[in-house]
Amino acid sequence: MQHRAKKFSARTKAIAATAGVAAVGAGAFGAFSATADTTSAAPAAAPVAVRSEAVTTSTHLTVEAATDAARAALDAAEKEGQRVSVAVVDRDGNTLVTLRGDGAGPQSYESAVKKAFTAVSWNAPTSELAKRLENAPNLKDIPGTLFLGGGAPVAHDDAPVAGVGVAGAPSGDLDEKFARAGVAALGDGS
Repeated sequence: MQHRAKKFSARTKAIAATAGVAAVGAGAFGAFSATADTTSAAPAAAPVAVRSEAVTTSTHLTVEAATDAARAALDAAEKEGQRVSVAVVDRDGNTLVTLRGDGAGPQSYESAVKKAFTAVSWNAPTSELAKRLENAPNLKDIPGTLFLGGGAPVAHDDAPVAGVGVAGAPSGDLDEKFARAGVAALGDGS
């Protein structure tokens, strides 16, 4: 029995040759990479001490205090039979705590966060801020804000440190009443 060698096309030969060269090249590169000299790499930069005048310190509400405020606001609403959501945000507008009361509407959660953010951003109750829309209607276009009653700022040494937002009661006045109850829970009693 005689075997005949199959003839490969020029295209098949070219593909096989390219694959062979690629395999050899990859092996050589891998060997080179594995033995690369890492001693010449630049050392990591040491931390630089910054002078005191170049930094600022800010005061933030603790998570425990934020939880106390949210619980007080929700309790005040529940005592009056209102189904609300409560949010507490920090000085930077980051959400610290949210509580969605039993039966609160689906829109109330996001509205509470936006009211809290709005209150801390301007260090004013959102009911007062809503009145400013008459003279500056574009305020409502600022992302993340909601100019409806229900947000109350939390201040320490006259500087805003947080905001409490409540949403879901039949009126902004009620929402804000409950938000103020949350802020009052943070007072020192004096």
